[in-house]
Amino acid sequence: MSTPEDLTKPILKDLADVIASRKKALVEGGQIPASYVASLFAKGDDAILKKVAEEAAETMMAAKDLRHSIENQQKSDEMTKAFIGEVADLWFHTIVLLAQFNLRPEDVLSELKRREGVSGIAEKASRSAK
Repeated sequence: MSTPEDLTKPILKDLADVIASRKKALVEGGQIPASYVASLFAKGDDAILKKVAEEAAETMMAAKDLRHSIENQQKSDEMTKAFIGEVADLWFHTIVLLAQFNLRPEDVLSELKRREGVSGIAEKASRSAK
């Protein structure tokens, strides 16, 4: 059986390590290192949640733009890159949010692995039954 570390692509692990180190430096030093991530941690949950919501909204708009361009047979590399960029921003800020609660991408990947082969309908029903 795969371990969470086997499931984590090095880029996610490396990114999570850097984010965790920024949080640790802030907590241990009491000062904000010259870091965007540390500044988010210093501002707390609400600032991080606001960024996740903002990036989710931007991802949705980029997806709508990409869908519209595909439907009009005008799909462009620029639209695709914009959408991928927004998803990357969303993932990044979500990893910051995980770190805020001392969690990592491996925790999410373990949960996805647990759900593998389970119907989405059945999985959702199991959550509401608890």
